[in-house]
Amino acid sequence: MLILVQDTKSRAPGEAMSRTAITAVAMGAAFSAGLWSAAQAQVPAPAATPSAPRNDYADGRNWLCRPGRQDACATSLDSTVIAADGRMTREAFQADPHPPIDCFYVYPTVSTEPGGNSDMTITPAETYVVQQQFARFAARCRLFAPMYRQVTLSALRGAMTGKPIPVDRALGYGDVVDAWNQYLAHDNQGRGVVLIGHSQGSGVLTQLIKAEIDGKPVQARIVSAILMGASVPVPRDKDVGGAFQHIPVCHAADQTGCVIAFADFRASAPPPPDTRFGKVKDPAMKAVCANPSALGGGSGPVRAYLPAKGFDWTKPAQPIDTVFVSLPGLMTGECIDDERGSYLSIALHSAPGDARTGDIPGDVMVGGQILPDWGLHLVDANLHIGALLDVVGAETRSYLARTGR
Repeated sequence: MLILVQDTKSRAPGEAMSRTAITAVAMGAAFSAGLWSAAQAQVPAPAATPSAPRNDYADGRNWLCRPGRQDACATSLDSTVIAADGRMTREAFQADPHPPIDCFYVYPTVSTEPGGNSDMTITPAETYVVQQQFARFAARCRLFAPMYRQVTLSALRGAMTGKPIPVDRALGYGDVVDAWNQYLAHDNQGRGVVLIGHSQGSGVLTQLIKAEIDGKPVQARIVSAILMGASVPVPRDKDVGGAFQHIPVCHAADQTGCVIAFADFRASAPPPPDTRFGKVKDPAMKAVCANPSALGGGSGPVRAYLPAKGFDWTKPAQPIDTVFVSLPGLMTGECIDDERGSYLSIALHSAPGDARTGDIPGDVMVGGQILPDWGLHLVDANLHIGALLDVVGAETRSYLARTGR
């Protein structure tokens, strides 16, 4: 298992803060998902004939999440809201009992299995990342999350260290296509759907959209596509014509049929020249940056739901018994497009006397050193779930008004 150590002391000189061990399982997909990009394998090629037997997605055991059952998405999602003066209040999570749309999620790289592709066994890794990145969308939609035979951490570690192991990159993509088709045929019933992914999951969804949705009749059912921690290409000064020919970048919360994509970096540590995120190879293109808290441009408040465990959130540290913490007023985000790339810049605003630690986890560290080319990939999803839920709510109202459903 890959273990990274984040030393948060360096972010607040003179203040004692916790040293946090972050594993691919414990922090969710963020680091492990970043390895997908690091291995330069973001989008697997489709395969007409899978190299292994196809999964039967009529079998509920091949899904992490489906509506109306106790599964990985049926979990505690309450949050502790920590104000600047240190007051802590509990925010109870409320799912919509009758959501009008669906959400279809593809999780990032979390498998710690030794082979190049994972099997279909649900482990704590998949369960944890669903809780962190996807389960809160139950406030807006019915939840569908298939298992798939993804590229593993072992394969990506091998690719990065010059010791590759055999990988079938089309296998996981084929699984997601089969799950998507099963969902369309037996579950969708003409409902609007939001596609959600992070890193490897975003890469798989990008290919799915290109091959199965873009310009086809089913595109009319896409409320939006949320592709986090990914560099989705779009021509400069245009909204379509890069990854997708008919699906534009979102510029308003009530716009439908569009894509939201971004990669997060600290304002104090923008992308370095060798950044893994926020840039694309074609100089005529740029990476999409659509800020969930300010889709029309400019800066907006970051409404994060961050993991409560493994980090000291107050000074002195106080016990927290919820899964998430929320830190109102601490952060803002703004899309930046400059010589460094096109990325979502996260600024922290800890004022004197703020009882909170004034920092967040999210940097990738190896051997005591921050890897600046990764940015805040560890918390891409956590940072923006609050704003994304607002956006999906506005999109849903617009979609239902347009379709008359």
